[in-house]
Amino acid sequence: MRNTSTPQPPKRYTVTAALPYANGPLHIGHLAGAHLPADIYVRYLRSQHKDVLFISGSDEHGVPIAIRAAEASATPRQIADRYHRLNQASLHHMGIHFDVFTRTSSQAHRRNATEFFEELHRKGIFEKRSSAQYYDGIKQQFLADRYIRGRCPHCAHEDAYGDQCESCGTSLEATELLEPRSSLSNTPPELRETTHWYLPLNRYAEWLRTWLLEEQADWKPNVRAQCKAWLDQGLRPRAITRDLDWGVPVPLKEAKNKVLYVWFEAPIGYITATQEWAEKHHKNWKDYWSSPTTRLVHFIGKDNIVFHCIIFPTLLKAHGNFILPSNVPANDFLNLEGRKISTSRGWAVWVDDYLASFPNQQDALRYVLCANGPENRDSDFSWRDFQARNNNELVAVLGNFVHRVLTLIQKHYGGIVPEANPPGPAETALSDQVKQSRVFVGRALDQYRFKEALQEVMQVARSANKYLTEKSPWTLLKTDKVQAGGVLCAALQLMAHLAALLSPFLPFSTEKMYKMLCIDALPWTPDEGVQLVPSGTQLPVPERLFVYIPDDLIAHQRSKLSIQR
Repeated sequence: MRNTSTPQPPKRYTVTAALPYANGPLHIGHLAGAHLPADIYVRYLRSQHKDVLFISGSDEHGVPIAIRAAEASATPRQIADRYHRLNQASLHHMGIHFDVFTRTSSQAHRRNATEFFEELHRKGIFEKRSSAQYYDGIKQQFLADRYIRGRCPHCAHEDAYGDQCESCGTSLEATELLEPRSSLSNTPPELRETTHWYLPLNRYAEWLRTWLLEEQADWKPNVRAQCKAWLDQGLRPRAITRDLDWGVPVPLKEAKNKVLYVWFEAPIGYITATQEWAEKHHKNWKDYWSSPTTRLVHFIGKDNIVFHCIIFPTLLKAHGNFILPSNVPANDFLNLEGRKISTSRGWAVWVDDYLASFPNQQDALRYVLCANGPENRDSDFSWRDFQARNNNELVAVLGNFVHRVLTLIQKHYGGIVPEANPPGPAETALSDQVKQSRVFVGRALDQYRFKEALQEVMQVARSANKYLTEKSPWTLLKTDKVQAGGVLCAALQLMAHLAALLSPFLPFSTEKMYKMLCIDALPWTPDEGVQLVPSGTQLPVPERLFVYIPDDLIAHQRSKLSIQR
């Protein structure tokens, strides 16, 4: 099958979110970089009744897990089991619900990755080469890239890994590091000969340049810029096997004690996950990976751009039976209190810890991470900003509007929705704003501009508050209860539209809003001219959507930084 971008209107969507390493708990950088934007996008598509498959899972092979296992005197399997369960639960409790959350250590994935390698090997795609690789003489073993640290040749960061500098994001070869040292013994390694199989990226450079830089003009500038930098530097063959004992064994007799490079086999986990889901739900998995009417979208952080935009597409192209990504809307990095998040130094906000510290406040974190997301450049999370956005925007704007309207109806109308008034200029203006905002927000979400979309929705909430203040139903109640009821009825209809607009971003809050309005979840475009919350409906006693966050709680969270886990 010829690989191609999606030229036809999509019939379905395959949406993937990055597979986090199962070597530690998730932090807010993972959410902001990939998982939350992916969830917002999927919720938006599903509100339009689109056919969407949403995939993620745990990347359970490679050196990070082996290192964590050695530190904990455990096996890699024990570490992977622990963090797979923890991270799956954390994502679920944050409202990020995947159709399938896979594991790359499964037998199904091992079989898939093995067959993928064998198909490319049969086609003669790989190059077998002997080369010098770092070896730890004290530990008596070859060192995979992540076991080697040194000074980055590009930004001079003193603690870059052998495959990538986490400071500047540049992908590296271990031999490029300056002053290399083994992570196992903290001594300088020596170079010894070993044999590996290489993916000749250089053979695909011309095709990649055309596909990435000419055919994907609508991709995010930060993604295209990084791809162009890679192509301009000149692509080189990249080893897709490693001397390691934890991973998918290379299925060749002459490759004893070698495994497939994690960035060869891990993305194939998306395909394995699809097959598992399709078998369970009696679907044809190839519809989601081989049909030109399927739109494949990868949500990742910028450190994974090269793998999802260059290496994985090259593998798919070489195989020949799969579609290529339609878009890879990668985000930059989220920093914390002005510093880069560092899990090794404990400089992180862990998702499971947030959930325990702020019960039933998932939407507060979702809101702040989206409003301050690193969409086109690095952004910063601070606890003070989190507190301010929660108190001044969620509580004071959105929550205030909802609470004022519902409590007035409960107090003065017995919780029964009043009759509507004929719409006047103010109501017509609000209706027009909602329609225009829905178009703007939809267009922004289609283009992965989540911050702009959320800002627009909050602008509707501000207009709703302004309408309520100007109409002042609490004053009208003293002289004209019918007129005041019409204002509150109009506000309820606006509240329902707000819930629909907010549903991709704040699912827990919108679910509460729908329950308090006694209506089912609305589609992205509700019926025009229909009273969404009918007059005469008996509403329940309202509850507050958001909780005010005090200074002492924020001070406590700041004090927990740098406590290692």
